[in-house]
Amino acid sequence: MMDGRVGAIRAALDAEGFQHVSIMSYTAKYASSFYGPFREALDSNPRFGDKKTYQMNPANYREALVELRADEAEGADILLVKPGLPYLDVIRLLRDNSPLPIAAYQVSGEYSMIKAGGVLKMIDEERVMMESLMCLRRAGADIILTYFALQAARCLCGEKR
Repeated sequence: MMDGRVGAIRAALDAEGFQHVSIMSYTAKYASSFYGPFREALDSNPRFGDKKTYQMNPANYREALVELRADEAEGADILLVKPGLPYLDVIRLLRDNSPLPIAAYQVSGEYSMIKAGGVLKMIDEERVMMESLMCLRRAGADIILTYFALQAARCLCGEKR
């Protein structure tokens, strides 16, 4: 999120009596190629340039700590890493350096690769899906946002399609 945005949102919520409303901050949102399928579906790819002016450089590991400290100071309640799987190290870094819940967003590119691999019979889609979610959790994610939510819930409950 842009610097100061969490603080501004927290102040506005608190001023209106919404102290109980939590803020999930985009603490570490990387300028990633894994967003491609979502952007294609919405026709939201940049018409010129890129989104690197406000998304983090994928090579910059340490910036996540700077953003963590700023978001904590401004009143964030949950810290988000996006995308998830390519940044397991960043999830672990935040987990080891903050008492706040850590969220991981498994984005469209991660989802699409697993789905495509399953359709092409290159992988066992359900097993790879569950392994990918377990890896996010093992890295330190308390919350996982994923396009697989319904499919994973059915799998965890033992439901068959």
